[in-house]
Amino acid sequence: MLANLLKTALGRLRFVAFLEGTSLLILMGVAMPLKYLAGYPQPVRMVGMAHGVLFILYVILLIQIVFEYNWGWKKFLLAFVASVIPFGTFYADRKIFRHPN
Repeated sequence: MLANLLKTALGRLRFVAFLEGTSLLILMGVAMPLKYLAGYPQPVRMVGMAHGVLFILYVILLIQIVFEYNWGWKKFLLAFVASVIPFGTFYADRKIFRHPN
C-alpha cells in the first residue's frame, strides 16, 4: 500500500504530512517537556531537526501539488496552516488531501 501511495505527488504529500504531524506531536508532547521539566535538552535537538526537515519537505510538496492540481490560495493556505497546528496535518489529510479537486 505504501508503494502505491508514494507513486503520486499527492500520495507523497500525504505520507510526509503524516510524518510531519507525528514529529510535531512528539516535539511538543515529549521532547519539549523533557527539556523544560526534566532538564534534558537533547531530544529537542534531534526531534526538532527531523521536524524541520519534514516541514520543509511538506511545504515543497504542497507547492508542487498547488501547481499540479491547480489549487487556489485558500486551499494552499489551509493546508499550510494545518502544518503548524497539532493534529492539523491529520485533519488536512482527511478533509483536503483525499479530495484534491
